[in-house]
Amino acid sequence: MKILITGVAGFIGSHCAERLLDAGHSVIGIDNFSDYYSLDLKSKNAKSVELKGGKVLNVDLRSDDFARNLDTDFEYIFHFAAQPGISQSSTFEDYFSNNIIATKHLIDFSLYCENLKLFVNIGTSSIYGLEATFPEDIAPKPASHYGVTKLAAEQLVLQKSREKQMKACSLRLYSVIGPRERPEKMYTKLIDLGLKNESFPLFEGSATHLRSFTYVGDIIDGIVSVIGNENKVDGEIINLGTEVEHTTQDGIDAVAKVIGKPIKIVVKPRRAGDQLRTKANIDKARRLLNYNPTTTLLESVKAQVEWFKENCL
Repeated sequence: MKILITGVAGFIGSHCAERLLDAGHSVIGIDNFSDYYSLDLKSKNAKSVELKGGKVLNVDLRSDDFARNLDTDFEYIFHFAAQPGISQSSTFEDYFSNNIIATKHLIDFSLYCENLKLFVNIGTSSIYGLEATFPEDIAPKPASHYGVTKLAAEQLVLQKSREKQMKACSLRLYSVIGPRERPEKMYTKLIDLGLKNESFPLFEGSATHLRSFTYVGDIIDGIVSVIGNENKVDGEIINLGTEVEHTTQDGIDAVAKVIGKPIKIVVKPRRAGDQLRTKANIDKARRLLNYNPTTTLLESVKAQVEWFKENCL
């Protein structure tokens, strides 16, 4: 299969590309290599993909002519590229252009791909809002610019399925952790600061927040399982994550256990839009994709610490 992956130099996109290459597929990846976080880390991710035989292109989906050097014979498109997370450094315009305009451009391109079997949008549990414990048919109540724009992008993709212009689905991911997690994310920061004996900034009240911390390998299991199941997943929204809940404090304790030293904490003011609880309801994923994540929190943290020591110290 010939597969296009957007956001290929990112955390989850690079893992997905490698899994598909290992399975014998042909992978073309695009990324705009924004400076939202370390370009050195993104370059390492891209290099890992290229070493497995993938092709990586520096392409910005927000550009009207982004596809000028792309073929149109792709059979699958996996759309990871986005302005991620909740960040005070990101403006609404950043979220709008990267999550909505870029997705619209990619959809327009996909309609020229005559061999396309499935467009896979990568969504997020942030679409649900402050509580993300629901099945996919619940009305979403996003509480951040990130959640709002990711919901809009998801609906733009699913619109084309409803119009029978292409087969498409959206996978809503839950609190993905593991090797290559972005530097500003919780576990990478915990590991980095813990190893340096520096204080971790904990937002007020967040120690008791509940999360479905899901290992990236388990997430990729679900993502790639849509291949061959186009008719089952067409038009569907599907949650991917673990049903096991852990508090933020559980995560802090797990990192402390793995690195062998306590984590120093400094409390910061609450962050607007931060989710209070996520618990992946994966009944549909089990039914349609036979999805069954199994990696424990401690196993996930051990893998991430090992990666961090090899790549970030």
